[in-house]
Amino acid sequence: MPSPTLLVATRNPGKMREYRQLLADYSGRLISLDDAGVPDEVEETGDTFHANAILKAATYASLSGHLTISDDSGLEVHALGGDPGVYSARYGGDACQSDADRVILLLQNLAHVPWEQRIARFRCCTAIADPRAGGEPHVATVVGSVAGMIQYEPAGEHGFGYDPVFYLPSYGATMAELPLAAKNRVSHRTDAARKARQILNSL
Repeated sequence: MPSPTLLVATRNPGKMREYRQLLADYSGRLISLDDAGVPDEVEETGDTFHANAILKAATYASLSGHLTISDDSGLEVHALGGDPGVYSARYGGDACQSDADRVILLLQNLAHVPWEQRIARFRCCTAIADPRAGGEPHVATVVGSVAGMIQYEPAGEHGFGYDPVFYLPSYGATMAELPLAAKNRVSHRTDAARKARQILNSL
């Protein structure tokens, strides 16, 4: 018997491609918010990755009636006190209109930071909400992370967000220089998805 349809709470094609690989062994169908015909946008009002992931998973599960997986993730840079953190996708506010703008701002803010202090990590909190029992959806969460460095210039054509400047010493490459299959072996989302699969299997 196949597993239930799983709504991935995103409209981002890049993230959807990653999830199709990360959850390739899930026997149910994976659909995006657009596939599910969910027009609503959940505003990320939480001040932590954990709060935002739960908010999105629970809300979209209630709206769609589908088992839903959501994540909130971002870049934490030690020399910047953990910034951009939960504001990674909104770093720079209205002055930054694209991933490239946000990368430029990050590099500007790290311009005088020496290499050995450019330590960073991607962190991902993933939430799974099950609305099938009725009432408020039951929500479970897991956390994944990957450590690296912020290099001085972007490199690589794969990935999205801060991937072009997130350098992995063990690979001698940025996240954006890795093919998707290689990235999916080491990324913060992979780490969280590995743990999320155990929850999905139990459901």
